[in-house]
Amino acid sequence: MNQIKVGSRIVYQVKSPTTFLFNISVAQNEHQPIVEEAFIVEPFHEIHECAVSLLGNRLVRLSVPPGDLTVRYNATVNLNAEQVEATDVGETPYEQLPADVLTYLNPSRYCESDELLEFAMQEFGTLLPGYSRVTAICNWTYNELSYTPGSTGPTSTACDVLQLKQGVCRDFSHVAISLCRAMGIPARYVAGYAVNLNPPDFHGFFEAYLDGRWFLFDATRLAPVGGFVRISTGRDAADVAFSTIRGSATSVEMEVSAVNLLPDDGLLDPSNVETAVSSA
Repeated sequence: MNQIKVGSRIVYQVKSPTTFLFNISVAQNEHQPIVEEAFIVEPFHEIHECAVSLLGNRLVRLSVPPGDLTVRYNATVNLNAEQVEATDVGETPYEQLPADVLTYLNPSRYCESDELLEFAMQEFGTLLPGYSRVTAICNWTYNELSYTPGSTGPTSTACDVLQLKQGVCRDFSHVAISLCRAMGIPARYVAGYAVNLNPPDFHGFFEAYLDGRWFLFDATRLAPVGGFVRISTGRDAADVAFSTIRGSATSVEMEVSAVNLLPDDGLLDPSNVETAVSSA
């Protein structure tokens, strides 16, 4: 078990009456029970928590008048991820996929898997099915793309990124998700906190459905998957934005942190590639 302390602080200048939907609270599920948490708004305004999916996603709705606004979230989480030998993980045949998993084979807003079918088959079709094939997709994405902050925008899709050959964490995940879906492997986007991420920020990674469960992957290689704390899960980043604004407000400052309180855990060793991790 890892015990991880996460936190975020976001400062806004609000220019007109505005409603926010914040997606920064950690998800509630059996693999990451919350020890303690606090959601603080300065100056004080009433907040409303909304459970929006069966995946444990939690939104906080907040309506405020013009002025300065600071939102803080802190939590301590016991991370109880399941661990198996990566070489033992195969792919689930299509006819055995659960009904709620099938949607993660379809193209979505930022993941045009239907446009990548032929390419994916040529590149990955002869590889051994299973965890190693998804790892190969992550390796290809890492090798082909340059991690370049500011190179893409909120409307950039996987195909856009493949043309640019650069992007940020969400773009790397969208490309890998699209290639997995093109190969018949269900894949979905996860937003979260990440231990040892440098510079600290909200992180976008993904899960692939293999051998009857969801396994974590990160095509950026910026942080170990054993230190990922889930905020929310969706088809792609369109489902899990950390802030949605209706009104007029500008973000002027943001801080994000994730600290492992049990630092000797082997899952957080960057050289550990033999352990497959599942937290869903």
